[in-house]
Amino acid sequence: MEITRRSRMGLRAQHGLFAVLLVALVTLIAYLAGDYRWEWDITRSGRNTLSPATLEVINRLDGPLAVTAYAVTRDAGGNNPQKIVAERLHPYLRAKRDATLTLVDPREEPRKAAAAGLRTPNEMIVEYRQRSEHLALEEFNEQNFANLLMRLARGADSRVMWLDGHGERKLNGIANHDLGDFGRLLQKKGFRVASLNLAVAQDVPHDAAVLVIATPQADLLEAEVGKIRRYLDAGGNLLWLIDQEPLRGLEPVAEMLGLVLTPGTVVDFVLKPRSGPPVFAVGTGANYGRHPVTRGFSVNTVFPHARQIAIQEREEWRVAPLVEVAQRGWIELDKLEPEVSFDKARDIPGPVTIAQAFERSVGDRSQRVVVVGTAHFLSNTYLGNGGNLDLGLNMVNWLAGADTLVTVQPRAATDANLAIDQITLYLIAIAFLLVLPLVFIVTGTVIWWRRRRAT
Repeated sequence: MEITRRSRMGLRAQHGLFAVLLVALVTLIAYLAGDYRWEWDITRSGRNTLSPATLEVINRLDGPLAVTAYAVTRDAGGNNPQKIVAERLHPYLRAKRDATLTLVDPREEPRKAAAAGLRTPNEMIVEYRQRSEHLALEEFNEQNFANLLMRLARGADSRVMWLDGHGERKLNGIANHDLGDFGRLLQKKGFRVASLNLAVAQDVPHDAAVLVIATPQADLLEAEVGKIRRYLDAGGNLLWLIDQEPLRGLEPVAEMLGLVLTPGTVVDFVLKPRSGPPVFAVGTGANYGRHPVTRGFSVNTVFPHARQIAIQEREEWRVAPLVEVAQRGWIELDKLEPEVSFDKARDIPGPVTIAQAFERSVGDRSQRVVVVGTAHFLSNTYLGNGGNLDLGLNMVNWLAGADTLVTVQPRAATDANLAIDQITLYLIAIAFLLVLPLVFIVTGTVIWWRRRRAT
């Protein structure tokens, strides 16, 4: 094909038109990017996408959220901590439009840093409705930040008190049978945890959000039981964990709720141990009740040595079953043996309800009670099994009236960070910003020169 002056002019016109259209397209994209934003999280575990539970907590904050991050602009390793924290907070700022981020270099503004009462060199302070929380930058992740937001959202301090003085499982105890790990997690969620000895206390404090009774080992005095009754009559909330042991004087409380506590241990073959009888009852998504505590809850839970929690209907209480187990099991009334078998004449066939939720109106407030047929499931030994922790937190949140915080708790992202040293970053930058463009320029120049000589 002979290239004439006319064809050469046509090619130049086409190239010019292409360049004009390309510039117009880039300009249009830049203009649209200013008003619209699309983002895709391509990480395997979705580490850059906030979990629905975290978004739910953020949506509960109905006022402005102010985050002040105290970090240097350049550390000893050549990194920029301020840039890092801004990138990590970006998903939260995007989810909450009235949230603001202020970056402060404590070396440049030492007075401001001192006035903030920093506990670590690099730290953020989150403020909401004249309340504030501190979080060290090295401890920042979705789990910790969501817990911080939950504490701010909870507002006034919510006190969770456990009955003490009778050998109960303690919310600050370190023994295997205690509930210390659960108590520490409640504190992270914004609750104040304290013991209550009714032998010396005049009454259950009126500002207690929840009273926890976890298997007393000694009989309560009649006066102590009377104080618990007065607390419940006034509309107090109760989490009662009942093991395979006597009620130790709490029979009037059981009668008040209409509890029917049959003897025997739940036998469930879903989770059979290597040795010993199958006394680990398993709760699954299909067997959770329709209730705010278990709404959307699908994680398996484990209830060791559980007992049945049955009820006599009372008009004043609205009762809902929470957990049903042993679909193919039963309640064993005889001594538990490794090779236990069902006795039609004595044992009670499943399914078995082991947790119930009670609710009624007392004056202008809603009173809530949860009774669970085992305290083992929240003990230090078994708390980490399945969704035991999440279910326990849901129970306490519901009892405390924080219905919007009843959800599967947010988890920390499982992806590991990609650590790249400064020299490698320089090499990557030189390769992509200098070497690669230079290769394209040289290649394009050679091709152009050859075509020019051919014509």
